[in-house]
Amino acid sequence: MGARTLLLALMLMVAGQGAMAQTAPTQVRLVSEAWLDYTNADGTGLAWDVLRKVFEPAGVKVRTQSAPYSRAVGLVKRDEADAWVGSYKEENDDNLYPRWHFDLDHIYALGLASEPVPTLETLGRYRLAWVRGYDYASYLPNVRNFREVQRREGILPMLEHDRVDFYIDALTEIDYVIGQAPNPERFRKTHVAELPLYLAFSRSERGKALRDVFDQRMQVLVRSGELKPIFEHWKQPYPFTADSQPH
Repeated sequence: MGARTLLLALMLMVAGQGAMAQTAPTQVRLVSEAWLDYTNADGTGLAWDVLRKVFEPAGVKVRTQSAPYSRAVGLVKRDEADAWVGSYKEENDDNLYPRWHFDLDHIYALGLASEPVPTLETLGRYRLAWVRGYDYASYLPNVRNFREVQRREGILPMLEHDRVDFYIDALTEIDYVIGQAPNPERFRKTHVAELPLYLAFSRSERGKALRDVFDQRMQVLVRSGELKPIFEHWKQPYPFTADSQPH
């Protein structure tokens, strides 16, 4: 009887270990707005390459999906994705945040060339606009007078007709907007801030496990410099040094 009990206990232990192995994350479902050459809808781009380098050597396959910013946040909340890409630190209380960022957002103000040159300290004096959901008011000092827009396509007329003084966005998007102008010399872009970019994981045991993998791998990759060739390939500034620390 004792031997049979011992055998049953061993079988249950092995079965339990197998179940644990099956629940360990072997893939991560990442969703992002489709940003040109950063998170392209076809799975190419700087951020996708960086995140594959982070996860896949650890045995976690990256699955990419494109969705508008607000929908991406909702997909993670409904557990239809594991993390959304490009969050600012603690941007959303529904998510778990890693210690490490994976890039920096180069934030610029776009305005008419005839306007004064803004600085981070003076932005609060002006009428600002940005795309709905980006919440720059929480990350830029003294900002009070702002409006949110649904699409970037209407920004240039807003500036030309004096409805706002400056449009705030990341450099890639600012360049896209300027590229739509028939007379780009009328506009000027000014660097105002650098904001760390994060993955925002689902608030779940799976999210915790994937967040821990991300932090462990980023610690290794930042110290080794292995991410630098990816940034060089996409002709973007490298956001780390060998002694960089989490924000």
